[in-house]
Amino acid sequence: MKTIIDKADSRGFARYDWLETYHTFSFANYHNPERMGFGALRVLNDDIIAPKMGFDMHPHRNMEIVTIPLYGKLRHGDSLQNAETITYGDIQVMSAGSGIVHSEYNASESEPVGLLQIWILPKTNGGTPRYNSFDIRSKLRPNELCEIIAPDLETALGQDTWFLLGEFEHETKLNYTLHSKQNGVYMFVIEGKVSDSKGDLSLGRRDGAGIYEVESLAFNISKDSKILLIEVPM
Repeated sequence: MKTIIDKADSRGFARYDWLETYHTFSFANYHNPERMGFGALRVLNDDIIAPKMGFDMHPHRNMEIVTIPLYGKLRHGDSLQNAETITYGDIQVMSAGSGIVHSEYNASESEPVGLLQIWILPKTNGGTPRYNSFDIRSKLRPNELCEIIAPDLETALGQDTWFLLGEFEHETKLNYTLHSKQNGVYMFVIEGKVSDSKGDLSLGRRDGAGIYEVESLAFNISKDSKILLIEVPM
């Protein structure tokens, strides 16, 4: 088993009048040649957008983009004529394909919106752009890692990728088996603490770890934790 640790305080960071953004991997003005992604996982941004502010219309191409609101209200618009507002319990899945233009704004006049935006490299470039949002509330069960994106679900990306989200109300032992020996798992601790069964790994709030050359994992999840797991081809 090989492990890469990305501590929260080692991430790239930028602050603007309307945005605070943390970059686990190289993005925009943050460039670290040792952090260019993890397998097919290319971007993991942790954003806070001020009320009534946001990203104007901008283009994407040849990328699978997943947005997970953590709190607040996020308003989306795009060149495919989609327009809607999503909150925690919804996810947004966009295949940029041959090209799409979209915007993301805080729909609140008084409260910030926090979100994770994640980019996955597609199997093939080009293709027809598409956008969907999904209500994942019915998929989430307390004290379990629950699949929210998978190749056999309606949320499937243009890549063999699995996303699992878990909310843990009490201390929990977690086991996870990878779908392929050629895959790796990136664990991102949204809240709380995670350690491995041997005590060699300890992650806190907003820490991340990429784990590969392994068939299965065993972890201890602390009380009141929220965990995102992303399995991708390496």
